[in-house]
Amino acid sequence: MRNFFYALLSGVLLAIAWPTYGFPLFIFIAFVPLLLVEFHIRNFSKNWNKSKVFGLAYLSFFIWNLITTYWIYFSTPFGGAFAILVNSLLMSLIFLLYHVVAKRTGFSAAAAFLVSIWMVFEKIHLSWDFSWPWLNLGNVFSEYISWVQWYEFTGTFGGTLWIMLVNIAVFKAILQYREFKEKSIIYRSALKVFLLLSIPITVSLLMYYNHEEPEDDINVVILQPNINPYTEKYNTTDERIGKLLMNLSQESVNDSTDLVLAPETVFADGTRLNNLENSEAVFYGNQISRKSSNLSFLGGLSLYERFSDPEKVRKQTNQIGPADWYDDYNSAFLVKSSVDSTQLYHKSKLVVGVENFPYQNILKPILGNIMIDLGGTVAMKTTQEDREVLWLDDSTGTAPIICYESVYGEYVTEYVQNEANFLCIITNDAWWGNTQGHKQHLSYAKLRAVESRRYVARSANTGISAIINSRGDIVKSLGYEKRGTIKGKVGVASGKTFYVNYGDYIARIAQFLALFIFLFSIIKFRRKRPA
Repeated sequence: MRNFFYALLSGVLLAIAWPTYGFPLFIFIAFVPLLLVEFHIRNFSKNWNKSKVFGLAYLSFFIWNLITTYWIYFSTPFGGAFAILVNSLLMSLIFLLYHVVAKRTGFSAAAAFLVSIWMVFEKIHLSWDFSWPWLNLGNVFSEYISWVQWYEFTGTFGGTLWIMLVNIAVFKAILQYREFKEKSIIYRSALKVFLLLSIPITVSLLMYYNHEEPEDDINVVILQPNINPYTEKYNTTDERIGKLLMNLSQESVNDSTDLVLAPETVFADGTRLNNLENSEAVFYGNQISRKSSNLSFLGGLSLYERFSDPEKVRKQTNQIGPADWYDDYNSAFLVKSSVDSTQLYHKSKLVVGVENFPYQNILKPILGNIMIDLGGTVAMKTTQEDREVLWLDDSTGTAPIICYESVYGEYVTEYVQNEANFLCIITNDAWWGNTQGHKQHLSYAKLRAVESRRYVARSANTGISAIINSRGDIVKSLGYEKRGTIKGKVGVASGKTFYVNYGDYIARIAQFLALFIFLFSIIKFRRKRPA
């Protein structure tokens, strides 16, 4: 019964630490009850140890996943259940692997393995076809951005490392006190934990209050049309959308405006790629950009390319019939009245089951075509290799980040490596309703601002649209389910942070360390086994 209660407690602590409603201090003790459960089973239980560890870990992680990401259900019940159940399963398997290694090694090696294997798990979640990094631990500080200004050096993996080290320090202190019953252990451990917490926060606060904003800026107008994606978005013509955007921008755009930003797939009719220049999207984008001599328009649209040439077929190509294929794109485009050509970027981090069929060569013969229909979007999206920067002029470029891409730290740095001076996020968060989904998504954008030291201009179809400065503060915002505009200045920067240059180097070190300790534990165990 005690083990069950401790596992339950870990799940609750993880959940109540999470943004945007929680307090992240709880995350520093959230793993401790579960670690005590594993320790007790490993040392005092005789039967079914692996099953017990796995089952109790699953309870903890299921509670965490359910409370923090229940909102996925509102867009797709199947997708919500799959994400919660499978992500809990993967986390439990990682913890079970720690249990296996802990049986064969000492405390220090086992602790180092847990820290490193958890980061390996998070890194895999950033790159594989079932990608779901929403609950990567470093995201937990997105509402307390002044605590983690050093993310410009470490990215969110620095937060994961910090969290795990404090949890292990608390866990070790409890074990030592249980064994020796000396009050000095409590005092020493309390001091150690205090320093582990206070030093990073103090350094971060110093960075926060001494941060210098970029000297240059541009004037931006962000549009929030508030179109219901279930009842309006895919039943409204691009012409009507164009006129709505024209009316929205009418009052806010003036001669000094440099950029008008509209949300993801705001033009959703489906435009042929080879007919882009004659589309309603480009027409109305140009109409808005002509309101000022130096004005650019950036927005989202749905594109497709139909073809019969088998040489053009790619992994993400959709087939209609014999010798009949099409590529479907979720794209960002930029037009400028003084330039004839249209700049394009195609979304390349895709939502599993909605825009991407994971491991289709293996799963499609078994499951058939199970792509999830969200308001008419039932096709695999085609991606591109490079993180394209869209240019307002010869010296000012922006990162056209589309929706889910903004959750990926190292991915976003690739735009900055390609000389993006600020970040634009265009998104449609209305699939989840008025839940934690859109709030967490906005909150995570603040982490990208700190990591890259770039301003963020965020246009969300139904909200929350916002301007975020380069230290992660929301400067201006427009609330959920409101139609309107945000008018403000966005800083333009050119330097590159340590994290931009080196990315998820902490995770890469963790991969090596986890493999080394795992192999060491197997070899050591085999040597000690009796003949």
